[in-house]
Amino acid sequence: MEKANIAELKNNLSRYLRKVRAGETVLIMDRNRPIARIERVGGQVDWNERLARLVAAGLATPPTNPVPRKDLIEFLRKKRPKSKKSIVDAVIEERREGR
Repeated sequence: MEKANIAELKNNLSRYLRKVRAGETVLIMDRNRPIARIERVGGQVDWNERLARLVAAGLATPPTNPVPRKDLIEFLRKKRPKSKKSIVDAVIEERREGR
C-alpha cells in the first residue's frame, strides 16, 4: 500500500489515480497519521481480503476469539435499557474512581 501526505496527493493526484485504477490502494496521511484510503471501486467487498490488507499495513489486529455471526446479529438486535446517566457523567465518575 502506497502512502501519500496531503500536499503530495494534491500535487500528483493524476499519478495516484492511475495507481488506484491499476488496483493499488493509497493511504492518505496527515502529519504521519492515516486519515483516508483511496481504493478502486469494485463489486462486492471481500471483507477477509480487506482485513488482511489492514493487518498487513499495521492498521488493524485480527480478532483472537471471533464472535459467531449469528450471535453478533442477535446482540445487535437486542434492545438495551436506556441509562439515566449521561455519558459525560459516566466518564467523570470513572475518572474519579481511577479506572
